Amino acid sequence: MQLIVTTAGRPDDVTTAYAQYAANALAVRFVVRKKRSVARLQREYGCAVLVAGKARYEYFALGATEPLFFHPNTAAFRVKRLARGETETLLEATKITPGDTVLDCTLGLGADALVMQFAGAHVTGLEANAAIAFVVREGMQHYDYQDAPLLACMRDIKVVASEALAYLRTQPNKCFDVVYLDPMFDGLIAESTNFSALREAGEHTALTQDWVDEAKRVARKRVVLKAHFRSPYFEQFGFIPHIRETSKFHFGEIVVY
Repeated sequence: MQLIVTTAGRPDDVTTAYAQYAANALAVRFVVRKKRSVARLQREYGCAVLVAGKARYEYFALGATEPLFFHPNTAAFRVKRLARGETETLLEATKITPGDTVLDCTLGLGADALVMQFAGAHVTGLEANAAIAFVVREGMQHYDYQDAPLLACMRDIKVVASEALAYLRTQPNKCFDVVYLDPMFDGLIAESTNFSALREAGEHTALTQDWVDEAKRVARKRVVLKAHFRSPYFEQFGFIPHIRETSKFHFGEIVVY
């Protein structure tokens, strides 16, 4: 992995320990900060930089000026709406019932996974970039948040560092109730201020027929796609779209049982 780990600008024993933990977990080099900027470290080492602070980890893709870090983003107010008894289009599309197992093939920062977990699902989320997977996994385990239901959701999501198709190929038939696909860079659907950093850092993988076929094999109930309303993916791969007149993105499903 083309990555180094360092501390925040004013390191102490705590941030140094966090940085060394991350370096060990990701099997990459720990570099002493020595008051150097992230941009300078990127230039000197020619790679991405993971910065360990007291409150969070920040990931800077090579050439990126804005960090990616974990935050519940839209999940916070979406979960509050659900707690008030309001509806959620993601849950209407996935038709999740309590106890369902869900494979989120494109976890990103985990907002959709958090909503599905809150609805009673057991979510496994895949992230192809191991550094981003680490940032999200650690963030979900240690994020300081006062909303107890959302906090419980964060702690229970299983984050796996793996490319989706590779992971699907290792799974037995019909081992997840729902397989969820969100090729998030299709149409550049931005849902949070952290999205630009995710767009710079994330893996830009186009949806393929192999990916859809493996998802259909692994799913017990349905495969659900989220994509820009102009996306060719719905027709190309046989998803039945759920038209949303006022939204830039639609959901589509393939029922497999």
